[in-house]
Amino acid sequence: MTASSPTAPAGTSPVGGPALPQQRRLVTEIPGPRSVELQTRRTAAVSSGVGGTLPVFITAAGGGVLVDVDGNSLIDMGSGIAVTTVGNAAPHVVSRVQEQVAAFTHTCFMVTPYAGYVEVCEALNRLTPGSHEKRSALFNAGAEAVENAVKIARAYTKRQAVVVFEHGYHGRTNLTMGMTAKNMPYKQSFGPFAPEVYRVPLSYPYRDRLDAKDALRRAITRIDKEVGATNVAAIVIEPIAGEGGFIVPAQGFLPGLAEYAQANGIVFVADEIQTGFARTGDWFACDHEGVVPDLITTAKGIAGGLPLAAVTGRAQIMDAVHTGGLGGTFGGNPVACAAALGAIATMEESDLPATARHIESVMVPRLRAMAEKSGRIGDIRGRGAMLAVELVIPGSDEPDPAATSAVAAACHTQGVLVLTAGTYGNVLRFLPPLSIPEHLLTEALDVLEQAVLTA
Repeated sequence: MTASSPTAPAGTSPVGGPALPQQRRLVTEIPGPRSVELQTRRTAAVSSGVGGTLPVFITAAGGGVLVDVDGNSLIDMGSGIAVTTVGNAAPHVVSRVQEQVAAFTHTCFMVTPYAGYVEVCEALNRLTPGSHEKRSALFNAGAEAVENAVKIARAYTKRQAVVVFEHGYHGRTNLTMGMTAKNMPYKQSFGPFAPEVYRVPLSYPYRDRLDAKDALRRAITRIDKEVGATNVAAIVIEPIAGEGGFIVPAQGFLPGLAEYAQANGIVFVADEIQTGFARTGDWFACDHEGVVPDLITTAKGIAGGLPLAAVTGRAQIMDAVHTGGLGGTFGGNPVACAAALGAIATMEESDLPATARHIESVMVPRLRAMAEKSGRIGDIRGRGAMLAVELVIPGSDEPDPAATSAVAAACHTQGVLVLTAGTYGNVLRFLPPLSIPEHLLTEALDVLEQAVLTA
């Protein structure tokens, strides 16, 4: 086995994790009776406002599988929404977490600091795009990181306006709900939202048919005419729109936007919460076009499943905030920091960006073949192990959310966990853990193809 290939024997996975049999195995219907029982308890105990994708309750996970309480083994094509990139319970993550838990679990970094926080910041400063001097600050979740990036940009520029993009998703806090494009389920009934947030069109090649130059002109014109460049503190964009449908902007759109920001004294913020940490075939999605953001927000895949997030950026921008202006009781928790150091060590030792590129090389030809057979796949897009298909009514580009839901449900019934996304509810997104053996990846594609062809 080489570092660039996810192929592994049936009982192992490329980067380790629990020694679970790497096979899809269904012993009951999905969901099984014990999961149904637990779902009844969940309904009685948990707010109905907390959503769900597949009502199976998990007892173990590792490699490319999830094992539920009924003994079913499902293929994981979601990674907890791009979180368990290094695989569930990866050895470096487990060992470092165990060691840290035994030492101490919390002191609050702002009260009595500890080395782990500093070491994570040093790693982020080293790995994120650009060779300039950087600083980092740690938080709990992606939305918190985005909100703090806006705070930092406003403190640095002494401006207030924030520019975001159609189809973007940035979180569920009040400010980040306002920055997020999609109403249901993220914003409905929760307003009013924070002011001074302005939304402009994103480059969406499949639907707008524009090249980067024209898409960029459209966005910049809106900023100049409706906001005014001198009022803008930050432009915040996902290099690949996640919840919006894994939309990859036209080549050149991101670099052009970054150049516009630099020319106008605007802080360019790359929201790499879903795209970061080896997911797209490089350490960060910005790396694909050589974009160097002023600030970059990270979370999800940073800590192997533990809650951690960060803002990393140019030293002069990060240090513009007064002492005490950033922080939080749990931000950069020592156990989460230990997990992050273990996850980063795994990514570096196993060259997981190369593994993500290999996954792309396996999946994309199969997805193209499905598109030719079915007529339902209007677009295939993404990078690395962050891929998606947009389903449409055959013979048109009309979104088909009903077929998307049906395909996802069919996959779930057959023991393959897939996720949906997209502003129009018609995108199937694939985020397999980079620990998935190739035979499971192929088997998941077999199940997906059958579901697409019979939807």
